[in-house]
Amino acid sequence: MSSSAAIDPVQRFLELFAQASATPGHADPTGMTLSTIGDDGRPSARIVLLKGADARGLVFYTNRNSRKGQELLAHPDAALTFWWPHIGMQVRFEGAVAPVDDAEADGYFASRPRGSQLGAWASDQSAPLASRAELEARLAELTRRYEGSTIPRPPHWTGFRLLPTTIEFWQNRDDRLHHREQYRRATPASPWTMQLLNP
Repeated sequence: MSSSAAIDPVQRFLELFAQASATPGHADPTGMTLSTIGDDGRPSARIVLLKGADARGLVFYTNRNSRKGQELLAHPDAALTFWWPHIGMQVRFEGAVAPVDDAEADGYFASRPRGSQLGAWASDQSAPLASRAELEARLAELTRRYEGSTIPRPPHWTGFRLLPTTIEFWQNRDDRLHHREQYRRATPASPWTMQLLNP
């Protein structure tokens, strides 16, 4: 039976993320599986890194011209999944996706290592590549071009924010009787309700 959520699931996620981050010797807790839908209706998934999370949603960055960028622009609904085995938790998000504004993208791009900034210009992400040498030649040319100067954000590189309307917490339990709580809301401005699910 569903009930009004007694806690904010986004805040709960942030607390679990802090717990996962505080445990040394494990994989990067910002790694999350991003699932998108193509024009053919088929799903596609890959690992991306969480770069921001608050009440507005979860933010990651990519090339708008990449496969995932094009799928997000054409079909702006997606899912994100975190798996933290060292604390026995999986967290799933579903919702609409929207690009961040230019100021937010500019601010994050400026904080990236210089090599990553150059890489965002050098890589025509997801497009066929004739050889590794071709990519390295582009990088060398860009390194010369921007030597001693600030590297601007490429117009095709930006962030996306997933605005969750479904969040599920899966907690590992003995005998595969895991604990699952699903939080749902009609829109990003609506209140949350919670439903326990069978494992």
